[in-house]
Amino acid sequence: MTHALQIDTISVALQNTPIVHDISLQLAQGDIGCLLGPSGCGKTTLLRAIAGFEPVTQGSIQIAGQLVSKPGSQMPVEKRQVGMVFQDYALFPHLSVEDNIAFGLTGWKAADKLARVQELARMLHIEELLGAYPHRLSGGQQQRVAIARAMAPRPRILLLDEPFASLDVELREDIAREIREVLKQDGITSILVSHNQLEAFAMADEIGVMRAGRLLQWSTAFELYHEPRNAYVADFVGEGVFLPGTVIDTLSVSTELGVLTTHEPIAHKAGDLVSVLIRPDDVIHDDNSKETARVLKKVFRGADFMYSLALPSGAQVLSLVPSHHAHPVGSDIGIKVEMDHLVVFSID
Repeated sequence: MTHALQIDTISVALQNTPIVHDISLQLAQGDIGCLLGPSGCGKTTLLRAIAGFEPVTQGSIQIAGQLVSKPGSQMPVEKRQVGMVFQDYALFPHLSVEDNIAFGLTGWKAADKLARVQELARMLHIEELLGAYPHRLSGGQQQRVAIARAMAPRPRILLLDEPFASLDVELREDIAREIREVLKQDGITSILVSHNQLEAFAMADEIGVMRAGRLLQWSTAFELYHEPRNAYVADFVGEGVFLPGTVIDTLSVSTELGVLTTHEPIAHKAGDLVSVLIRPDDVIHDDNSKETARVLKKVFRGADFMYSLALPSGAQVLSLVPSHHAHPVGSDIGIKVEMDHLVVFSID
């Protein structure tokens, strides 16, 4: 099977300093991937290597089955059929929206060019802006134009570098979902860089968590949340805490919250000291429970409260509670644990 993007054990160095180390991943045709991680973890450098702006010092990159990068051999950027959307959108201020979108359609017949521009304008809801100039547009409108321009030539891969960074936080998740629908409708394989996991969850089919130039896990959002491969991914993705425990057997661990059991065996032996990942949705508020915890903080989220709770030992857990259960800070509330599987890591 030929993948739209195939990266095999690549490394990248900038000014002789290693930045990206031994990364492998693949992306199917029409899928959307995301490189997720904090600033400085190497995700933009990896994106630039895919685009052809940075050479690889090890490994190879293939786009649609064609080798485009290996040590000592670099296909030029302009021949890769890769589209890019930058953080600042980089629209041409002297061109109208229509001409910005059509800019990369060199060699297209006039009728085909117009049809493609109109098609993208409809998909991105910017038909009424085609005659306007960039300085008259809002940030969200400029973003749509930049994405339309990058999509116009039907690139083999579309790369988006923090495309929502300049937008209001409350808009990002909604726009990410909207852009996902547009890319899916047009069948364009894409990969974006982000440090915001909600954007990644809303937009991507596959997400790669990066740290210090290494790809720690390349999985679906569900797998990253429920089946993290290491403690860093578990802590970085979603919310939760680690609670110390002692392994009883391969299906159970003793913790302050009681004996927690799982249907899938854990890779630890009896007596091992471990950390157990406890997500907010694992801790259920139950007024009838004999087990209690003290409310330290609560954050209203509309349908829910996120409670920070202190256990008798002082250890803290989080609990997502329906908002009609409004308990004051300092009060004790009943809790119980409901988990269908355990995520457990060794204590170093």
